[in-house]
Amino acid sequence: MPDPALVVPGIVGAFVGAIGWLCVGLYIQRRQFIRQAKNAARAVYFEIDLNRLCVEVAREHGSYTSLSRTSFDRLLPDLAAWLSPEELHTIVRAFMGHAGYDQAATGDNQVPRELRLQALSGILDCQEEALQLLRGRVFSPKQALRLERQLRIPG
Repeated sequence: MPDPALVVPGIVGAFVGAIGWLCVGLYIQRRQFIRQAKNAARAVYFEIDLNRLCVEVAREHGSYTSLSRTSFDRLLPDLAAWLSPEELHTIVRAFMGHAGYDQAATGDNQVPRELRLQALSGILDCQEEALQLLRGRVFSPKQALRLERQLRIPG
């Protein structure tokens, strides 16, 4: 029969080791998840930024191009698992305006120009709010400042 003085420390050591490896594994997995979610949010950030530019051109010059939502549709599960419901709603609102943009783009004369401009301005506001949220969550303060400066540069 094995000596209990040797078996008990071995069992305790194995238990502590297993719990330690479990904690390290969970920590590494959590960090990887956060990194993946931030990368997803960055892709969505730049998609919103591109859409914002298209909406600005449409508002200022009446030239409409298609808006993109490929990254958003593909990466929404990652964003939903990482962002709070309020934050996610802010991002979703940036894409909800696509239907209004498409309607304005049809050139249907039933929609007065002033109403069309008001709708496009509302879409831009939602997009800017989403950009500000994501800029603060996925970029360092230095990177966020550089991105904000780029937005203000007349092009």
